[in-house]
Amino acid sequence: MYEEPRALVTASGARVVEMERTREQSFCCGAGGGRMWLEEREGQRINAMRTDQALATGADAVATACPFCLAMFEDGLAARDADVPARDVAELLAEALRLI
Repeated sequence: MYEEPRALVTASGARVVEMERTREQSFCCGAGGGRMWLEEREGQRINAMRTDQALATGADAVATACPFCLAMFEDGLAARDADVPARDVAELLAEALRLI
């Protein structure tokens, strides 16, 4: 699903800013397949790489529809000491509708 989460972001009044790798070329961390419990033994951690890609956009927030990506971004942003929040797209829409 590519368009639906972006439609929620747009409906919330926020602007979609795409990362370098997106849609079919995205960089999925694989946590939905259980990679959340595996540790990378070589190279850079996936959450660090994806967080760096998100920060490179210059966006003032990182939004995702995936709960695993949300956890990954929260950890990555904290590790980078970034002043950018990680948000679920449902949160953006709920705030826009003043539900939370």
